[in-house]
Amino acid sequence: MIKVIDPGFYSSIQDLGRFGTQNFGVPISGSMDQFSADIANKVIGNDSSEALIELTMTGCSLKFKNDTAIAITGSDMSPKLNGLSIDMYSAIEVKYGDTLSFGRIKYGFRTYIAFRGGINSEKVMDSNSMYIGLTKNFKINKNDEIYLNESKPSLNKKYKASSKKLILSDEIECYKGPEYSKLTTQNKEELLSTQFSISNNHNRMGYVLDQKIKNTIKPIITSHVIPGTVQLTPGGDIIILMRDSQTTGGYPRILQLTNKGIDFVAQKRTSSLINFLIKINQET
Repeated sequence: MIKVIDPGFYSSIQDLGRFGTQNFGVPISGSMDQFSADIANKVIGNDSSEALIELTMTGCSLKFKNDTAIAITGSDMSPKLNGLSIDMYSAIEVKYGDTLSFGRIKYGFRTYIAFRGGINSEKVMDSNSMYIGLTKNFKINKNDEIYLNESKPSLNKKYKASSKKLILSDEIECYKGPEYSKLTTQNKEELLSTQFSISNNHNRMGYVLDQKIKNTIKPIITSHVIPGTVQLTPGGDIIILMRDSQTTGGYPRILQLTNKGIDFVAQKRTSSLINFLIKINQET
């Protein structure tokens, strides 16, 4: 068991998300940066589907009530075990009574903590991912007790790699969205040549960009949207939908981010710069 001493700014339990529930208006959810989350689980020898902790912007403080092992990936928030710095992207043995804490954020925006065996938490619609209005809590709170599964997969110490380049990449891979062809030639040029910055309006639902482009597209019938859909509002705002986004929307869908593109955006903070790069093939 793990006792939450300090939950940090916004920490939650996430996994791969919910699938087959969008027809009921339930978002997919899941880890915002799924590449980093997947590596954390692999380092510790877990299956990719195991639930872990996602930290946003600041770290947390956890007190361990049993022996286990952890792996930390994603944003570098200066992790410490009992006050001593520890490596990221490595399997770290943890003992009863140890305290995990974090310091200054060096790069990125979201960090992942995987635990040997995974987290044993509330499961709703075949997922442990926290979501407001669906699970009992939408984030981790002070004094929460987090339980772990008893299974003990072997540690995968071969999985030790830096993800710094991934997190810091400004190029966001995407495809043309269903309404991309309705943009004017000038709109298309602006969309692909502008270096956009992340506004202060961003969360697990979506990211709004600071720069606007003129919208000349007529309103569309409410249509299906998924994480990574890029919408253009009547006022010219550009919105990138993320893991907790709604399942339908009425704004033109001008781009669709690849899985890698979503992961990149998930590690951006206010004022971070991005530019869209359209892929020719359909690989993600």
